[in-house]
Amino acid sequence: MSDAVIVGAGPYGLSLAAHLRARGVEFRIFGSPMHTWLTQMPRGMLLKSEGFASSLYDPDSALTLADYCRQEEIPYADRNRPVPLAVFAAYGLEFQRRFVPELENRQVVLVRRSPRGFEIHLADGELVITRRLVMAVGIGQFGYLPPVLSGLPEELVTHSSRHSVLDHFKGREVTVVGAGASALDLAALLHQVGASVQVVARKPVIRFHDPPEMAPRTWWQRLRSPLTGLGSGWKLFFYANAPLLFWHLPERTRLEAVRRTLGPAPGWFIKDQVVGKVPCQLGVHIIGASVQSGKVNLYLRDNEGAQRVCTAEHVIAATGYRVDLRRLTILDPALLAEIRCVEQSPVLSSNFECSVAGLHFVGTAAANSFGPLMRFAYGAGFTSRRLTGHLTSSLAHSLAHSEPVPELQAVERG
Repeated sequence: MSDAVIVGAGPYGLSLAAHLRARGVEFRIFGSPMHTWLTQMPRGMLLKSEGFASSLYDPDSALTLADYCRQEEIPYADRNRPVPLAVFAAYGLEFQRRFVPELENRQVVLVRRSPRGFEIHLADGELVITRRLVMAVGIGQFGYLPPVLSGLPEELVTHSSRHSVLDHFKGREVTVVGAGASALDLAALLHQVGASVQVVARKPVIRFHDPPEMAPRTWWQRLRSPLTGLGSGWKLFFYANAPLLFWHLPERTRLEAVRRTLGPAPGWFIKDQVVGKVPCQLGVHIIGASVQSGKVNLYLRDNEGAQRVCTAEHVIAATGYRVDLRRLTILDPALLAEIRCVEQSPVLSSNFECSVAGLHFVGTAAANSFGPLMRFAYGAGFTSRRLTGHLTSSLAHSLAHSEPVPELQAVERG
């Protein structure tokens, strides 16, 4: 029996574990540290988030990304200097070693209800029982593949999350589908390794992020458009600093805000590596796909109705992520059926608890409840503080109101 269990060891799981450890809460955490960042994102990628918004969170802020880079003598700036994926992943591993040494790098294969809470079944056969369970699984299992591509062989069509190393695409024809950060990052890196790459997207124009303002911001600029970990502007200031107020908004308003805010857009730093180097077919829809002679044919139609065919040896769908709890295969179907969802995302209380008492979801799965902040590592700070306070008080309440076991009653009567 464990008081609390965390499944997942990315920025949210590790930050929460660091907070629980500091409060003396007994817990266990399972997962491979920084797994998504190390295995499901292309090596050589740069983060869109600014340096100051790319830290993990311990209660005392004793190891920020800035601290880590200073210790390792790695170039760093709070703003206007993109953070390499490799640096962020290495920083996350160091954070884990320092603040979450009890992490168990073991695979959870099944989660189901138990009369005492939840059963956590591990791949090695161990069974763990817990009263409180936190799912911090990140985005890795929610990669979205458009229906038009989903029936094609996996050796020819894959989601972008399947690619960390790209060297094996050297000399091959690759089509990247999408116009967001993942798509353009992949296109640039594929071009660098020597692939013949092109981009196909519905958007008529690729809108890169604006280059940073190099001059210090005036007081008027700071007042008119405050800077946050999500970007600048009062709307983003609200999303970054008032997730609890966001939670109180009407459901339709919240869903629309999450859908429309901070959509797919490549970073400013990738533009020079793509424009004029990677051909793009923009403003087209994929109306069909087939396999012929070991290659993929994408049938495209533009906004005027004209059709053409795009052929490639491999297609990578950089088409984003959509939370769908049905894809969390470790959840027992009976447990899944008890979780109230809207658009396949869990409906959460102000303490990240779903309709099943004791079961919590953090990270991207919490975005429809707490806003766009939850889609970024920057949201792990609020999440860790809020959920740690809730778990600490609820566990203390449970302990105070628990009945003594018979053996202890006998000792007391004796």
